[in-house]
This record gives sequence, C-alpha cells and structure tokens, in this order.
Amino acid sequence: MTQVIGVKFRDQGQVYYFQSSPFVVETGDSVIVKTEEGLGLARVVLVRESVPDGFKPEQLKPIFRLANEDDLHSQSENHELLKEAFRHCRNCIRERDLEMKLVDVEVYFDRSKIIFYFTAPGRVDFRELVKDLVKVYKTRIELRQIGVRHETQMVGGIGNCGQVCCCRRFMRNFEPVTIKMAKDQNLFLNPAKISGICGRLLCCLNFEQDNYSRFQKKVPKLGKRFKTDQGYLRVIRANLFRESLTVLNEDGVEKEIPLPEWNEMLKKQGRS
Repeated sequence: MTQVIGVKFRDQGQVYYFQSSPFVVETGDSVIVKTEEGLGLARVVLVRESVPDGFKPEQLKPIFRLANEDDLHSQSENHELLKEAFRHCRNCIRERDLEMKLVDVEVYFDRSKIIFYFTAPGRVDFRELVKDLVKVYKTRIELRQIGVRHETQMVGGIGNCGQVCCCRRFMRNFEPVTIKMAKDQNLFLNPAKISGICGRLLCCLNFEQDNYSRFQKKVPKLGKRFKTDQGYLRVIRANLFRESLTVLNEDGVEKEIPLPEWNEMLKKQGRS
C-alpha cells in the first residue's frame, strides 16, 4: 500500500504531502522531493495510509528518492552557509544604516537561491544591499519582508501561558484575531494580558471563539432584566465553563444559576 507522507523543509514551515511509492519511509527520515524551485531536501514528520482531507490522490506527487549521505552532507554545509550569510548580511545592514531587522535566512538545497527574511517599520530601499550579497554569494538573492507574527513564528519564544508560542509549535497559517473576540470571552482589555510577545492580539483567542459564539447564542443578553418566579432578575455575567448565568435580584444580591435551570424558569414564567 502506498504511504502518504507529510514533510517539512523548515522546522517551523508548512507540512507538504507526497506519496512515498516506491520507497518505504518512516518519521524522521530525510527525502529528496521535486518542487517548483527544483530539488529540495525535506524531513518526514508524519506517515499515514490515507489521503488528507481536501486532497485528491492524483494531487500527491511521489518523492524523488531517499536522501543519502552526500545529500545530508550538502545540507550540513548549507546550514553553515546560512549562519555565515546571516552574519554577513547583518553587518552589511549595519554598515549601510538601513532601518530593517534581519530575522532569518533560507538557503535552497542546490544553492540556487538564498532568501533573507527581515522586518521593517516601512519600505526599505535595499537595492545596494542585494548587490553586496550577490557579489559575495554569486547566486539569486531575495529579500523578503515579513510581519511581526511571522517573525515570532521563525524565532520562537515563551508566551504568557508559559508554553512555547503556538505559532512556533504547530500553527502554519494565521487567522484574523479581533478585539471583539476578547470582549466575547469576557477578558480584561489590558494589552499586556491579551497580546502575545509579537505585540499583536493572542492567536489563541481564535481557538475558542467558536465555542463562545455557540454559548452566547444560548444565553440571554447581558444587562437584560427578566421577570421570573423569583422576582425580577438582571443577567450580569455568563460562564461558559460552568454553563451558568450570574443574576442580580431586586435586593442587589448576586446568584449563580445553571443554564438549564434558567431556561426552565423562563418556561414556567411563560406558562403562568
């Protein structure tokens, strides 16, 4: 049976799917695959028997071959070139006094291109910098500006929760995150609490948004006053995890009511 394998070209990169046929591979193996940019060396991160959702069998290309010792040696040399290119580019940026921050460098397996990733507050004229780099490395040079979220994904870091940032661990694409999500989740709108180390809103706000949206459809509007068999009650809070409401009675006393009990109270009031 043909294996479907997921490979990565970079640790924090996206997973790409191929067929392993006619080779048998295991997680952790290195393979050579054909890409639009030529041959590339990738690491197998998962092996599965079926085609992933959203893919058709004919979309998955076979791997070119298993990586050999020469390929691994070339990759090791590329890694050393990467570190040297990073140092050289950073020195060039400093000498030319360019308002940009070098984040990472990517060297293609066959050294046909070197990509320099950077952040900057605005547009940067780096034409002279490219000439400096081409003169030294004698290959295609690309300078690619990225945002602060992608910078954190590449560099990594520890989030407010004490864990390695989600974007570094498992996220591959960034979904929009809005301040409304923080409001829906009853979070204090303190930038230090709801922002990640990148300075943008926490990506994890998006993870639970569907649950909060479904919960809010089941609960009454906060601040609304209801007539019940216990008198008039004003809803002041809703707790997703406890599936409950906190209400305020006419004497100013707070009381927590499970959501099923609240719905039953409203049914009784409707029948009376």
